[in-house]
Amino acid sequence: MLLAAYEAFNSPDVESVLATMHPDVVWPNGMDGGHVHGHGGVRDYWTRQWSGIDPHVEPLRFEADDAGRIVVEVHQVVGDRAGTVMADCVVHHVYDLRDGLIRTMEIREPTSRSREG
Repeated sequence: MLLAAYEAFNSPDVESVLATMHPDVVWPNGMDGGHVHGHGGVRDYWTRQWSGIDPHVEPLRFEADDAGRIVVEVHQVVGDRAGTVMADCVVHHVYDLRDGLIRTMEIREPTSRSREG
């Protein structure tokens, strides 16, 4: 389910990603801080975000933490609308699921990633 969510996010296909989320989802607002709530809040946030930047996230590794949350190591590349890379890093997305749907997501601090080639 999370792989499908990442693929849909990269498309971007907002409605397909929202289908993987609990109606009362709590999602981090990486642009302004804080959180957005519910499908409407996530839809509005991403619509605004995608008007200014072009993010791409590639899941690298999945594991469960001691609390039963799913931790996904993600390679994240964020470009501006002209294609200039603004950020290239690895972050951890931490998911709490309820009823098979994403209830919350947390973004942990990025670490540097060396890019060669």
